[in-house]
Amino acid sequence: QVQLVESGGGLVQAGGSLRLSCDASGLTFRRYATAWFRQAPGKEREFVAGISWTGGSTYYADSVKGRFTISRDNAKNTVYLQMNSLKPEDTAVYYCAATAFSAPPIRRGEYNYWGQGTQVTVSS
Repeated sequence: QVQLVESGGGLVQAGGSLRLSCDASGLTFRRYATAWFRQAPGKEREFVAGISWTGGSTYYADSVKGRFTISRDNAKNTVYLQMNSLKPEDTAVYYCAATAFSAPPIRRGEYNYWGQGTQVTVSS
């Protein structure tokens, strides 16, 4: 049974930082590209950042480029999202996702597995 479990969300003031983690089990993690998506109330779930299965390539939405960093540790079956200079518009539920593609697509329909999400709230 595949599980992706996110952690690290919380409440932070604008300008602050958070580090999200996603622990994977039940799959050959190193064979899956992974990504972070987010969904704010009343909005569609959107791609935030993605990383190839080797970790050699990363991709970011324009809205987070330069502020967020995605990384992975295949030995620990974990993917991370370091979020700096947070803004109120970053408030959302953040989801971890895994895909059998070697590089992470931006379309959510291309992902095989999803976590339950972790809430990030940025106050102004």
